[in-house]
Amino acid sequence: MGLALKDAEYHCYGDYLRWADNNYELIDGEAYFMAPAPNLEHQEVAGDVYFQLRSALVGKKCRAFIAPIDVRLPQEDEAEESINTVVQPDVLVVCDSNKLDRRGVCGAPDWILEVLSPLTASHDQIKKRELYECHGVREYWLIHPMDRVLTVYRLQNGEYGKADIFELTGSTAISVLDGVLIEWDDLVSRLPAADE
Repeated sequence: MGLALKDAEYHCYGDYLRWADNNYELIDGEAYFMAPAPNLEHQEVAGDVYFQLRSALVGKKCRAFIAPIDVRLPQEDEAEESINTVVQPDVLVVCDSNKLDRRGVCGAPDWILEVLSPLTASHDQIKKRELYECHGVREYWLIHPMDRVLTVYRLQNGEYGKADIFELTGSTAISVLDGVLIEWDDLVSRLPAADE
């Protein structure tokens, strides 16, 4: 099962700003209804990773954010209201302060994490991976909390090559952030068992 489309209409950021219920992401003008409130696993993973990042980035130019925050991904020279792609990654890092404004982020973050759920897995692994690659997100992480697996895509020559896959044990370095590691053992110990 995938995420439902709002309708068959083409939408832009100007439309998005007028919707009373902003529970959507825009990708190439299509509005996708976002999943219902995340489960406890999702919140544990996203919250813990954000906390570790925020602590690791104190005093550095890069800043960590957690959803909900709008990330607008414009085409070159696209007017603000005409932007047709607005997403809300679970956790992200932006190192260029020129991409930050009161509405959120305008331009590709340096690093993005999506926590997978059965409802969003194919959307995050296919549509968003292609989107983030196209817009130049330097590193994209997908966490499969039930399987305790991390999939990492790194941008090289404008493309994501073959993914690296890790177990959620020990620690994993974020290659685009010098000296930043995400520690897994304490986090994983708090997650429900896969059969619960």
